[in-house]
Amino acid sequence: MKETQVNIVTDIPGPKSKALLDRRFDVIANGVSYSTPIFVEEAKGAFIKDVDGNTFIDMASGIGVMNIGHGDEGVIDAVKGQLDKFTHTSFNVVMYESYVKVAEQLVKLTPGDFNKKVMFANSGAEAVENAIKISRKYTKKPMVVSLECAFHGRTYMAMTITSKVKPYKDGFAPYCSDTYKIPSPYYYRYEGNLSEGEFGLMCANKFETLLKGELNPDMVACLIVEPLQGEGGFIVPPKGYLKRLQEICNENNIVFVVDEIQAGFCRTGKFFCCENSCVTPDLITMSKSLAAGFPLSAVVGRAEMMDAAMSGGLGGTFSGNPVSLAAARVVIEKMVNDDYSGKALHIADIMMPRLFELKEKYSVIGDVRGQGAMIALELVKDKRTKEPNKDDVGKVLSYCLKKGVILISAGIFSNCIRFLPPLVIRDEQLGYVLDVLDEAFTSLK
Repeated sequence: MKETQVNIVTDIPGPKSKALLDRRFDVIANGVSYSTPIFVEEAKGAFIKDVDGNTFIDMASGIGVMNIGHGDEGVIDAVKGQLDKFTHTSFNVVMYESYVKVAEQLVKLTPGDFNKKVMFANSGAEAVENAIKISRKYTKKPMVVSLECAFHGRTYMAMTITSKVKPYKDGFAPYCSDTYKIPSPYYYRYEGNLSEGEFGLMCANKFETLLKGELNPDMVACLIVEPLQGEGGFIVPPKGYLKRLQEICNENNIVFVVDEIQAGFCRTGKFFCCENSCVTPDLITMSKSLAAGFPLSAVVGRAEMMDAAMSGGLGGTFSGNPVSLAAARVVIEKMVNDDYSGKALHIADIMMPRLFELKEKYSVIGDVRGQGAMIALELVKDKRTKEPNKDDVGKVLSYCLKKGVILISAGIFSNCIRFLPPLVIRDEQLGYVLDVLDEAFTSLK
């Protein structure tokens, strides 16, 4: 693929994508969703080319997976080299060095100067499930606390501690037991007079109140939080919020788990998003951009916690697949050596001023928020009442797609537009996206 600019040559979707959609509906379960009615043929850098020859700028990155960009040559070469050697033995049966090497890389990169250990799995939800298992085993306590507006995955425990009922939890009850929620620091929807920092501390202290009034701390294994909530609407924690939560965990022998699955790997201007809040998690879950599209996730944490489970208590047949690990080694090296955190901050420098200009220009944009290259617009019907505006999100996304820009939505009310561009996106490509976005909002009038 050699395209370096948007090129739309058919209606969207084109005839080949339409034909594939018909086939999809015949054989793919309805519960498997899609946000764009196109089928990809090739992808490179920040571009996706569909089966009809249309070329789009990808502002979704496979939901924050392709931070390093599509088709990175170093990743592809590493994967091809591994394919020539072996593709699977199961690390639980016959071990391989790449599992150890990537674990060594992650131990060095994650916050904290204590001894750490690593386990690999296949998906973000699996990492979350295993972090909870580890926390329960280590503390010998059953309860799990998470945040409102959280998203942690679709497997049963991960789904239970996720907030959004439709579509993620609808009809799938009963959920897992012994789970509780505390308020998310969703400052945009706060109606009081506290400053953002004061509001954040008030929300964090609700955890302490919960432990005094509703739960016995001796029964709580872990608190799991996203350092910047993703699916919930890109909610950025106020200064001091995560630090206060960690203090409460430390005071009560509760494992502090940070879910870096979407916000990690340089996305927010730090290698791990929690570094923006100056916290040091006991356990970190990660996946998505770890292996540039190859299935891989990890739990990294304090050695004494990671070692709590007996041999055989963690893992799985495909966990830590050697092909995925080959990709991950290159991803981590490139992100460190080529300053991908700096690339994320540069993207923010370009996008945020323009987005704030759009907020002033269009009454439908209620809020602009984010860190680094993890940014969202929240749409409302009225800036005073802040009534969520889901319908216009759909209209904007549809307009942008027809102009060659792939965007996706987010938010507990499905009223946010989220931006997750590959960190290799170029300035002129971002400029095009922002111009199209301006046109899209104009079209709503």
